[in-house]
Amino acid sequence: MTSTPHSDTTTEGIRVRAAAEYLRPENLPREYGVPDSGKPSFVYRYRIQLTNVGDKAARLLSRHWIIVDSEGRSEDVRGRGVVREFPKLAPGESYSYSSFCPLPTTWGTMEGSYTFERDDGARFQVSIGRFFLVPSAPRLQLESPSS
Repeated sequence: MTSTPHSDTTTEGIRVRAAAEYLRPENLPREYGVPDSGKPSFVYRYRIQLTNVGDKAARLLSRHWIIVDSEGRSEDVRGRGVVREFPKLAPGESYSYSSFCPLPTTWGTMEGSYTFERDDGARFQVSIGRFFLVPSAPRLQLESPSS
């Protein structure tokens, strides 16, 4: 079994694949170009792919991230939807998005959960397995939904 800095978990028929890559300073989005505090800042782009491998539709309502830097400082991030969207996944459908995570240290981890809701109103938590924010991670690449 090969070890990878990425994650792949399935909960209640929702598969979550996560991968992150370090962004060199010259590739940073404008909003991350100059650290406010004068301290070094390390920015990672992460990509999430959600696939409904179950037999019931579900809509994503909210997210909860636990971000830990290499010095053990933890930050909880909660919010509605993902990138201002609330994707609904029918069986077999996928949804992908990318976002960013700045860190005060060279490496860290992310993990958490999504809250989903079925058509009948039942809500459930979907795990986001721990993945690593490390400069040596391979470039962002997630397999196609069929794999």
